[in-house]
Amino acid sequence: MANPPTTVETVSTPADKAKLGVAALLVVAAVGAFYALGRQGLWVQVAALVVLLAAAAATFFTSEPGKQLIAYGRDSVKEVRKVVWPTRKEAAQMTAYVFGFVVVMALFLWLTDMTLEWVLYKLVLGWKQ
Repeated sequence: MANPPTTVETVSTPADKAKLGVAALLVVAAVGAFYALGRQGLWVQVAALVVLLAAAAATFFTSEPGKQLIAYGRDSVKEVRKVVWPTRKEAAQMTAYVFGFVVVMALFLWLTDMTLEWVLYKLVLGWKQ
């Protein structure tokens, strides 16, 4: 008998909620600072934006959802490394098969369309002379 799927409960602590709130406020502050420092020059605007966004990212990645995102990324990289990629020859062959199929299908659809046009317009309706 198969085991029922397990449910995963995400426990969000008040500290995590606070970290996410601070990260959101830092993102808003970064955008606000970018526009508020418009007279200071582009370099000051960009520096303020980058520093505040980096602080927001650092705050986010210290929270539990941020740690889960990092773990997901690591697991994804592990899975991608397991993929057996086709060789250049195999990829070229498969591409040729696809193009060949597209050409054959296009010819089939064109022939079907022309046949239906001939049957409907010439034979049934007698429109084309």
